[in-house]
Amino acid sequence: MRTRPAGAARVVAPLALVAAAAAPGSDDRALTAARTPDVQPAAHYYAVRDFPRVEKIDAHVHVYGVAEHFMAQATADNFRILDINVDDADYPPIGEQRRDAVSLRERYPGRVAFVTTFSVESFSSPGWSASVVRDIDEAIAQGAVGVKIWKNIGMALRDADGRYVMPDDARLEPIIAHLERQHVVLLGHQAEPRNCWLPPEKMTVRSDREYFSEHPQYYMYRHPEMPTHESILAARDRMLRAHPVLHFDAVHLASLEWDVGRVADFLDRFPGARVDVAARMVHLEYQAASDPQKVRHFLIRYQDRILYGSDAAYGPGDSDVAALASLHDDWLADWRFLATADLMHSADFAAAFHGLQLPREVIDKIYRRNAQALFPQAWY
Repeated sequence: MRTRPAGAARVVAPLALVAAAAAPGSDDRALTAARTPDVQPAAHYYAVRDFPRVEKIDAHVHVYGVAEHFMAQATADNFRILDINVDDADYPPIGEQRRDAVSLRERYPGRVAFVTTFSVESFSSPGWSASVVRDIDEAIAQGAVGVKIWKNIGMALRDADGRYVMPDDARLEPIIAHLERQHVVLLGHQAEPRNCWLPPEKMTVRSDREYFSEHPQYYMYRHPEMPTHESILAARDRMLRAHPVLHFDAVHLASLEWDVGRVADFLDRFPGARVDVAARMVHLEYQAASDPQKVRHFLIRYQDRILYGSDAAYGPGDSDVAALASLHDDWLADWRFLATADLMHSADFAAAFHGLQLPREVIDKIYRRNAQALFPQAWY
C-alpha cells in the first residue's frame, strides 16, 4: 500500500511539459530570472540522465511484506534504502514490521538497512522502560541501525490523568540515555507540519489539506485542547539538550518545514543533529517558488547534515505497475528539483518554480554520503 503522508503528495510536470513550459515565448520570464545555478561548467552538475547511474540512498522508507517489486525498482533506480519501523496503527504490528525488515536485509545484503521502533502499549506499567531497552537491544542484535520515536509521543499518548506524554518524559529518559551510551541513532518524528495547526484555507500545500482531512485525529486545528506545535518541539529540544552526544536524525525537516531559516536555527542549536527531507520536499519547493536563493543557500550551507528520504510506503498490495511507476516518478521528480534547473510545476500549489541545481558534491552528500556517515554499519 502506497500512502501519502502529510506534505508528501506532489506531482511534478513531466519532462515534455517542463520543456514546453520553458520554451521560448512562454510566460516564465520572471521564473527564468529567478534561476540560481552557480556559474560553473556543466560537469559541475548532474543532469536528469545521471539519475539511474548515481548511487543513492533513500534514508526514509516504510516497506513491509516480501517487497520484491519494490526492491527491483529501487535497484533499477540505483537506490539503497533505510526501512523504518513505526508505531502506527496504519501499519502492521511492530514485530511483523521488524520480521519483514530483517528478511529484506538478509535477502538484499548491502542494499537494505533498517531502523526499529518501540511500542507505547503499557507505557504506564512498571518496568516499561527496561522492557523497551531489552527489546531495542534485541533488534540491534538482529541488525537494526537506529530507533525511531514517533509523533504519537506528543500528539496521542496520554497519562492516566489525561496529560499528553512529551518527548522529555522521565519514563523515556532511560531509553534515550541507553541509545546515547551505545551510540545508536535516534530518529525523531515529533509534531507535524505547521499546517496541522492552521485552518484549511491557510494551509500552504494541498497534500496537507488532504492528509489532515483523512486523518482528523492528527488535525490539531480541530483539537485546541491538544498540545501546540511549539510545546511539542520545545519538549523535543529539552530532550536533546539533556543528551548532548546523542546521534539524532530529526526527520521531516525537524517539523520546521515551512521555513528553512527555522531548520537552520535548529541545526545551529544542536550541532550533533541531522535532518531528512522525507515527505517535506513539497515545502522546499513551495519556498523555492518565491525565494530559490534562500532554499539553495540552506541546502549548500548544511550539506553535511541533510539526508534524502522520500517517506515512500510499500506493502503487499503494491505489486501493480502503477504503484511502481509512481515510486519511480516521485524519486525522479525529487532528483530533478535538487539536481537540475528545470522549470517545474506542482499539483500542491499554483506557482511554478525552478530546480535548485545543487553542485554534484552537495547532491552526493545529501543522497548518499551523509547517510553512510550517520549509519556506518548500515550498507556493506
